[in-house]
Amino acid sequence: MFSIKNIFKKKPHPFLHGIHTPLDREFLYENLTVNGNIPSELDGLYVRNGPNPVKPPNERRYHWFLGDGMVHGVKLKNGVAEWYKNRWVRSYSVSKALGEEVIPGASNQVVDAVNTNIIAFAGKLWALVEAGSSPVQLDVNLNSLKHDRFGGSLKKAFTAHPHLDPISGELHAICYSVGKKGRVTHVVISPSGEVVKESPICVEGGPSIHDCAITKNYIVVLDLPVVFSLGKFFTGSLFPYHWKSGRPARVGLLNRHSTSSGEVRWVKIDPCYVFHPCNAYEVNSKELVLDVCAHDSMFASSNYGPDSKFSQFERWRIDLASMKVTKDIIHNKPQEFPRFDERLTGQKYRFAYTVSLGNGSVPGNSLIKHDLQEGKTYEHDFGRGCFPGEFVFVPKDPESGEEEGWLLGYVLDMRERTTLLTILDSNDFLSPSVAEIKIPHLVPPGFHGNWVPTSLVG
Repeated sequence: MFSIKNIFKKKPHPFLHGIHTPLDREFLYENLTVNGNIPSELDGLYVRNGPNPVKPPNERRYHWFLGDGMVHGVKLKNGVAEWYKNRWVRSYSVSKALGEEVIPGASNQVVDAVNTNIIAFAGKLWALVEAGSSPVQLDVNLNSLKHDRFGGSLKKAFTAHPHLDPISGELHAICYSVGKKGRVTHVVISPSGEVVKESPICVEGGPSIHDCAITKNYIVVLDLPVVFSLGKFFTGSLFPYHWKSGRPARVGLLNRHSTSSGEVRWVKIDPCYVFHPCNAYEVNSKELVLDVCAHDSMFASSNYGPDSKFSQFERWRIDLASMKVTKDIIHNKPQEFPRFDERLTGQKYRFAYTVSLGNGSVPGNSLIKHDLQEGKTYEHDFGRGCFPGEFVFVPKDPESGEEEGWLLGYVLDMRERTTLLTILDSNDFLSPSVAEIKIPHLVPPGFHGNWVPTSLVG
């Protein structure tokens, strides 16, 4: 029935209700139900990080990117799903809200949610976020141990998207801090876990640089029109970044072997925003190829979360002599969270995997496989009411080919109100899942996950 009251009824926050409803506690489930057979080669942890407020937030001010971090993990061994656990990452604010003693180490106590990624590096597990907060070291049971700036060697900000060079074993990242408008930093961490380089790069306006890419000779820097907004900051926004129409967009190539600090060659591109490059590589020292999920804009109108009108998977080819870029559309369906066989980081590769996007805050229903050599695209549709998150590629063994492996990721089944850790055979992509591991509740859509073999962290 029509009424004036209904006109002014407040809509629920899109990233706090429905599919995004936060969990209100930590769970432990052992010996999980499995449909199918878990490959015996999978011995380790599948882990993913994402926002999950520990207490109900002020919905008017809440931004999806600022929710307290929660890590979800499933332990696989000998074809058995031994357990599922979820644990809040113990930032200062989470520890305070739970009435716990604060974990050791320095934290950014203004906005300190560590909610974006979780990686294994230098024999340890790290929960990560961009823009200034310290990484948090976790144990193999997902408990927070300490805020750890790589043994105190990290002097400036870090990121949620470092990239491991499979040849050198180094971790590379482009990092920024909220409010530091004139500089971002290239950070290099040695295989032993110590920062060995922090090189400043001059920028203007405080761009949000969510991710980067690496090749044999370059760090690829994305300086795009989402920038720090003093106006939003002074009006109380906890996420003071916005789309600045008319601001130039550019890609920077920083020679990773140069001893001079911050020498970048810039190439102009059409305005867009990129959260996540897939991979990049050089071709005969003449061209640099960069594959990205590109959005038409970002944070132009919404104060709640991503708000682009469309996105697509693109290939940018940068001529290293003329410093001009040519853009090719690989696939024009909205998609995000690109992953690939990361043994080929910085090298020519063939296969990429992305997740389809739906409308607004709701994901799409399919995982997409791109054959970049043949120019073909395949979609694994999980069905109506089922929503996949990011999937990670796991090779069957260290010597197996690029297409020989497993794809692991969470799929939310809104019909059953459960979550399935789903395993696909990447070489038989369109066939039914090899295994589905049932978690008896919904795991809210999060950000990034990884497979952590037992051999890496014990």
